[in-house]
Amino acid sequence: MAEFGFNEHHQNEVINYMRFARSKMVLRLKTIDSCFEELKDSRLVEETFTVDEVKEMLDGLQAVVRGEVEMELINTAHTNVLLLRQLFSQAEKFYLRLQSDISELENRELLEQVAEFEKTDFKTAKINQETSKPKLLAPLNEGGVAELLNKEIARLQEENDKLKSRLRTLESQAMSALDERTKAERALKDLQKVQGEQQLAAQFQELSSLEDTVAALREDYERSLSAKSASQKDLQENLISAKHELLRVQEQLSLAEKELDKKFQQTAAYRNMKEILTKKNEQIKEIRKRLQRYEPNE
Repeated sequence: MAEFGFNEHHQNEVINYMRFARSKMVLRLKTIDSCFEELKDSRLVEETFTVDEVKEMLDGLQAVVRGEVEMELINTAHTNVLLLRQLFSQAEKFYLRLQSDISELENRELLEQVAEFEKTDFKTAKINQETSKPKLLAPLNEGGVAELLNKEIARLQEENDKLKSRLRTLESQAMSALDERTKAERALKDLQKVQGEQQLAAQFQELSSLEDTVAALREDYERSLSAKSASQKDLQENLISAKHELLRVQEQLSLAEKELDKKFQQTAAYRNMKEILTKKNEQIKEIRKRLQRYEPNE
């Protein structure tokens, strides 16, 4: 196994996996053999068979064997995924990134070396029976990945210390700012208290002045209201007198119009005009009668 560059521990791990894979393979081959034996025991009981019967038996056997092989291939693929999961999980705990080359899985030379190992070394290799298997990948050497990890841990520790120091400084500044804020709030409250007392006194004084002003305005309003009431009463009396005078004048005008109309009707011109209008009306009536006689449809 030296061609693959494995150490003894990894070589034992490979042997364990190959033994596991071989046990699964042997179990699946036994299942396939049992399929053929079952066919022989259940169907091959006659001396002669038709072509259709042979074809039917082969098709059934093909379906069973195909299902067994497909199941084994799927199970093998899933098992390999679980194996890779273990390796990757262990590698990630040490911040390692494993990488695989899929093309190497079909390398005929490497496959032949694995087959040769299975024929020779696999049968004679001694597996180291350890009481407790390591659950994590161990560092390759102190000068490689472990050194990088130690440097990264040291850098992170240093950065963490800096952040802690910065945090303590910020906390100190925050406490100072909080004290200053408390003092400012206390001073503001005292100032507001003094200003409140002064403002209250000023408000009392302003309120007293406003009360005096309102009292003076109320007195002026009452005087103005009394004067307005007297003036309104005089205006109402004058209005009543004016209405009476207007009615008297309208009555005189009506009498004068009637008297004038009466005098006008007694004049000769009015009588002549009335006679002329009467004659004209008679003439119009006569003309209408003639028109109706000559033009009845009109």
